Amino acid sequence: MGTSKGLASAWHLMGELMLHVVQGRWTAEQARHWYKSQPWFVGCNFIPAYAINQIEMWQPDTFDLSAIDRELGFAASVGMNAVRIYLHDLIWAADPAGFEERIDCVLEVASRHGIRAMLVFFDSCWHPEPELGQQRIPLTGIHNSGWVQSPGMPALADPAQHPRLQRYVESVVARFAHDNRIIAWDIWNEPDNGALVSLCDHQILTEKAELVRPLLVEAFGWARRQNPSQPLTSGVWLGDWSASHHLSALQNAQLELSDIITFHNYSDVTDFGTRIDWLRVYDRPLICTEFMARPAGSTFEAILPHAHAHDVGVFCWGLVKGKTQTHLPWDSWATPYLDEPAGPWFHDIFHHDGTPHDPLEVAFIRAMTLAAAEKASASIAA
Repeated sequence: MGTSKGLASAWHLMGELMLHVVQGRWTAEQARHWYKSQPWFVGCNFIPAYAINQIEMWQPDTFDLSAIDRELGFAASVGMNAVRIYLHDLIWAADPAGFEERIDCVLEVASRHGIRAMLVFFDSCWHPEPELGQQRIPLTGIHNSGWVQSPGMPALADPAQHPRLQRYVESVVARFAHDNRIIAWDIWNEPDNGALVSLCDHQILTEKAELVRPLLVEAFGWARRQNPSQPLTSGVWLGDWSASHHLSALQNAQLELSDIITFHNYSDVTDFGTRIDWLRVYDRPLICTEFMARPAGSTFEAILPHAHAHDVGVFCWGLVKGKTQTHLPWDSWATPYLDEPAGPWFHDIFHHDGTPHDPLEVAFIRAMTLAAAEKASASIAA
């Protein structure tokens, strides 16, 4: 009995030590050097209006490059230079070569608009059993009713499916490992989230985190072994990050494995600034990969000046109002909006035809990105 406990303790200690000595992880100095060579990132989490989720965006029968091109033009029109795009393991499993060609096409279209991409491999949010083929139609009046997890719970819980997840990550990173059109690899979005996102049930989130953590650690290794020139990351989003003892084991893994530190924040500028201060202890570049919820006080007018002043990159959620219906508030999960909300949209910036939801907001974004670009050019010239 004592021997078993001793072995278990030794294995646990070894696992924790591995997080501190990750082969190939960038040093803080390397990460800062990389970040200094980059522009100030201002972008959006991009899902085209025609798609309810990642599968509908990417699968061959619904993939629409012309629509993607048009919408990325809207992003470029306000000076955005970055997008964060979700991939999906099932799309790759069905047609690896075809999927990677479509990724290449999107990167090329984005590049023509002066936009680079952060690509997301896995995601623990929303529906846990994704399937290929025709996707559901949006549920009336509900925010983001058709998003799907990657991998789904059946694959996540089945070790026999993990080798194909490994092949997926390794193949995609290997193909684009030195492609300047890619900013970074986001290994796992909100890994401690789940299907009951609106409930934020602590027990459910904890159980999901314990299931995800070993695979997340492996996934960082799969990507890193391809020796990419781009940094790896996975953003924290939940709870108190003011000290390591407040973090979960999964959050500690995310932060200790990431080359650059990324995070999500949908609160006002005071909370946004507090979280930046908390994360500065890691002495690495910071990028907020999700923000902007207008009724919650997370607005472009509040966040962009603070982010720029503190050299933090930012990606809002959403670009064009579409099938995700993320212009609707989160509380639509409990009470669907059968009519359009009376106030400002929750997320998204443009109508389908490119008309701004708020022309003054678009003018502000454009002014901020232009001023930042001019400042950067003047610094280089000096």
